[in-house]
Amino acid sequence: MKIIAIGQNYVDHNYEMSSVHPENPVVFMKPDSAILRKNRPFYIPDFSKDVHHEVELVIKINRLGKHIAKKFAHRYYTEIGLGIDFTARDLQRNLKEKGHPWEISKAFDSSAALSEFIPLSEIGHVQEIDFRLDINGKTVQQGNTAHMIFSVDEIIAYISQFFTLKIGDLIFTGTPAGVGPVAIGDSLEAYVYDHKLLDFKIK
Repeated sequence: MKIIAIGQNYVDHNYEMSSVHPENPVVFMKPDSAILRKNRPFYIPDFSKDVHHEVELVIKINRLGKHIAKKFAHRYYTEIGLGIDFTARDLQRNLKEKGHPWEISKAFDSSAALSEFIPLSEIGHVQEIDFRLDINGKTVQQGNTAHMIFSVDEIIAYISQFFTLKIGDLIFTGTPAGVGPVAIGDSLEAYVYDHKLLDFKIK
């Protein structure tokens, strides 16, 4: 199982990060050791003083595929979940400035909080989904998949040119605006519409 993540996929998030809109999906990966399941607490690592939350819709691949045409991409998933892409922003800034790869700022242990998955048939069209992140009872990120620069099917078609997609692979599809730091004691709750899918603490 692999975790494929997409960056810079919401216009409003790109504006807040002073990033240009990409011509193709921006792809990076996380190892399976990054997964944080079952609402276990997230422990801020001692190597960063500026860890940010990024809530994202997550797609679970349900069949083997390579060079998947966009028109067939919808056949490769039936469930969605939510994830938090935790980012050591201070490390990322430093690495970007030096032109170095920045995996250690994105792919460290427990940096991919992951909810349970729910059937897409219970939610609606994959490009019309409202989701949000609340911290300590206040909404800090809110998005709709209709605002993605690259749709889920476009992402699958693109990444399958480079990577064979296997059953159980996860795709983090990008975050909307509102990213920011987390602190010890914070309570994070993430929702698809009114379905609470994540509920855990920062320690």
